[in-house]
Amino acid sequence: MERLNLNDVKVEVTDTADYYDPSQKTIRLTKNTCGRKILTAVVVAAHEVGHAIQDQAGYKPLKTRTRMIGTAQKVERIGAVIMMAIPVLAVLIRAPSVGVMMLLGGLGTLGIPVLVHLLTLPTEFDASFKRTLPLLSSGAYIPPEDLPAAKKILTACALTYVANSLVGLLNVWRWIRILRR
Repeated sequence: MERLNLNDVKVEVTDTADYYDPSQKTIRLTKNTCGRKILTAVVVAAHEVGHAIQDQAGYKPLKTRTRMIGTAQKVERIGAVIMMAIPVLAVLIRAPSVGVMMLLGGLGTLGIPVLVHLLTLPTEFDASFKRTLPLLSSGAYIPPEDLPAAKKILTACALTYVANSLVGLLNVWRWIRILRR
């Protein structure tokens, strides 16, 4: 990070996940990643450095992604409250059409994070392949013979948002199953 003039970026150990927080200029790494000298740990940490490089360069899609994720989290909470309130409101109001409208609104709200995760894929691929891969290809951080495996790990890093989208779809499906009972 010193070589890249990322002097204002901190690194912290976290229990949740590996990610870069642009609002606090902090790379947060799990214990399985931070300070370990295995290929996966080095590549995942480098991917997060790729996001710090994006931030330093003023990469607009990163800023947009940060705003979208914050908004999506708030909207998802509202959607969950709506979904829990539907049965009660439907009984109190005694108007099935209101319950159906609220159900559709709640499901739509829960679907927003799915869309956000898919829209952030270009930012992830940029971090992996335009920012991180050149660093790793220089040979200073991993041996050249590990580069093919590193590319696969970088692809996995970028695709974590696809996995998050699928989790979001499963969450919507779970609410549909709960409300069908």
